[in-house]
Amino acid sequence: MKNFKLFAMLFMMVAFAFTSCKNEGAATTDDARESLATTSTTGAASDVAKTVPTNATPAAPVGPLTSLEFSETVFDFGEIMEGEKVVHNYTFKNTGKEPLIISNAKGSCGCTVPSWPREPIPPGESADIKVQFDSKGKGKVGGNNQSKRVTLTANTDPAQTFLTIKGKVNKEEAPAQ
Repeated sequence: MKNFKLFAMLFMMVAFAFTSCKNEGAATTDDARESLATTSTTGAASDVAKTVPTNATPAAPVGPLTSLEFSETVFDFGEIMEGEKVVHNYTFKNTGKEPLIISNAKGSCGCTVPSWPREPIPPGESADIKVQFDSKGKGKVGGNNQSKRVTLTANTDPAQTFLTIKGKVNKEEAPAQ
């Protein structure tokens, strides 16, 4: 009877894993297998919840919300040659009544790297977020349009703010042989 209960529990978990939606925070097939392995070795269904990954999106800091305002959220660097790096400072102001805490800033790819203030920004104060775009491997002859996004997570509503750096990356033609 004990084996039948264990088999029934495993069957229900497998059925759930294959019928659940594929959301960002949902368990993948490998996660489901790991969950099944944990359940079958410990026999405790509560262990399954410990193996399901949490949402990868950084959470906004806990506490009172504030607001921020950027002088610009989109920067067009024009045309550059492949291999050049572009650095731009996005200036913002804490327009709320609480200290602004930026908990994370993440570029849409490895070629876009943000630097942001780690300390709280008092109400009414301004600061900068520096974004560097590396065009290595991004160009083509005649130009290749690039648009990269930086996602800021802060104690604001909404919790995420987006910055864009864009332009055209040219590449020299290969010499004729």
